[in-house]
Amino acid sequence: MDPAGAGKATAAAAAVCVTGAGGFIASWLVERLLAGGDYAVHGTVRDPSDPKNKHLRALDGAGERLRLFKADVLDYASVASTVAGCAGVFHVASPCPAAQPTNPEVELLAPAVAGTLNVLRACREAGVRRVVVVSSVGAVFMNPNPPEGPTMDEHCWSNEEYCRATENWYCLSKTLAEREAWAYAEKAGLDVVTVCPPLVFGPLLQPTVNTSSLFLIRYLKCDGVNAMDDRVRNMVDVRDVADALVLAYESPEAAGRYICSAHARKVSEMVSVVRSLHPSLNCANKFVQLVGDEKVFSTEKLQRLGWKFRTLEETLKDSVESYMFVQLVGDEKVFSSEKLQRLGWKFRMLEGMLKDSAESYMSAGILS
Repeated sequence: MDPAGAGKATAAAAAVCVTGAGGFIASWLVERLLAGGDYAVHGTVRDPSDPKNKHLRALDGAGERLRLFKADVLDYASVASTVAGCAGVFHVASPCPAAQPTNPEVELLAPAVAGTLNVLRACREAGVRRVVVVSSVGAVFMNPNPPEGPTMDEHCWSNEEYCRATENWYCLSKTLAEREAWAYAEKAGLDVVTVCPPLVFGPLLQPTVNTSSLFLIRYLKCDGVNAMDDRVRNMVDVRDVADALVLAYESPEAAGRYICSAHARKVSEMVSVVRSLHPSLNCANKFVQLVGDEKVFSTEKLQRLGWKFRTLEETLKDSVESYMFVQLVGDEKVFSSEKLQRLGWKFRMLEGMLKDSAESYMSAGILS
């Protein structure tokens, strides 16, 4: 498809493609690629003119070295057009729903696998030097027979049947897609590296809220009544993930899978850090210890490439301040309707509004 809003790449800038460029991880990856001045970036988005992509155009270097292409990873022709002329490709786009899909095969599994294969096919046809695929620890740890000990590494794989039995569709989608990526890479002789992050936090560049950020936000907007689960969770900063992806692409010795995880903490510990930074937030204060802490993931292999990560405090501080800036957390403002009331506008009592709403829901069968 035709690129939009692009300046011509400088002669010295090698072209690379980022799929799903407007997403949380991909936006920071684009920022990193542009910041160094070494790359011209082809970014796939569903609609280059959509205002939700304007944050990409605002990045330093975007005017000269960013081209947004209207492309869908399920449409091979559009992917092939975007990848053409690129030395490397970062496949980041993949469905990540906030709620359980009603039809996982159609909504999640098929798109994840077919999209990955389309990208890899296009890369082979274009003679791409290396493809870096964003997978997930969801493709690593979902297994009823995990290795002994608390730590998992790149040799571990999620069990597909176990994912189906437990209806963990996201983990299954990532497992199937990564398995297919490795099978295709071997058959086609394509240089593929995969990076597997856990929960990804950090400041938002994009105007939408991603699923992993919603995970953290729900602990920062607590009703004070319901107890929250207190499992150990693995997490990493989105900026450190972007750095890992660039490192995986640029390092000649990079090969195979890389787990990209920085910290393993109980949720209560995370919330305690946030509360110390922002005491005014209505953070969760009741926790229940559930069986089944997450395993801790080894990042020794990635660190041997030179990867470094931020402290948990820095990640949480920057995440929360980003959420507060766009008013996702913190006190809501009270709006004045004085001007409208001067026109004679009157409003219903809250009790009556809630009563009528509930009765309407009950008559429609939404509530019983």
